[in-house]
Amino acid sequence: MTTKHLFILTGGSRGMGMAMGQQLLAHGHTVLSIARRTSSELAAAAASPSQLIQWEQDLGDTDAAAQRLGDWLRSLNPSDWASITLINNAGVIPQIAPLSALATADLRNALRVGLEAPMALTGVFLGATDSWTVPKKVLNVSSGLGRRPMASQAAYCTAKAGMDAYARCVALEEAHKPHGAKIVSLAPGVIDTDMQVQLRNADAGAFPDVGNFKGLHEGGKLSSPAEAGAKVLAWLDRADFGQNVIADVREA
Repeated sequence: MTTKHLFILTGGSRGMGMAMGQQLLAHGHTVLSIARRTSSELAAAAASPSQLIQWEQDLGDTDAAAQRLGDWLRSLNPSDWASITLINNAGVIPQIAPLSALATADLRNALRVGLEAPMALTGVFLGATDSWTVPKKVLNVSSGLGRRPMASQAAYCTAKAGMDAYARCVALEEAHKPHGAKIVSLAPGVIDTDMQVQLRNADAGAFPDVGNFKGLHEGGKLSSPAEAGAKVLAWLDRADFGQNVIADVREA
């Protein structure tokens, strides 16, 4: 019986996504990383070329990304894998500004990458593996901002709130299947990434909460990408994974 575990990870070329990819590779798992660019740092963590596949794929082009993933999954032999997991990690913050000042193109891209793409990838993942009998999991990297409003963050908050909502729906759908997938939408806490730099350097006139984000950084309250990634991956190993569809690492 195979002991190979397959992980599909979006946004694996930087930040917490890359940290999770490196940790998965270190544990001997096979990783498909889907990001706008490949990462030499991620490649260096692979024990062999076959352990890591990197796709350069713009998740803003949802149709192409979903079609590519669906075709690839259908080409696999289910008996080669002990489990399969999709981690929807990628997301973007558009210009930090009130909705009235946000360019339509920026709004559209944020919602496509942050919500439409995860939904589409989850859909093709579940469809292509519907007959697989091995454990199947979907882990959405959500955010506390999907659960509470913040000025000048309408696009990001909406994308994460939508991610939580569709996860609840999918959990109900998969519960009726004999080998349905488990899904969790998990908030990873506050992490010292480029996104945090963007938030704490925003104009105070456009972003009233900028002081809070500066305080988190100055007070040393941000987790490193590696620390946060380890907590997120540990959630996948929980015996009760999927029991609470909406979760937060800080609740553990």
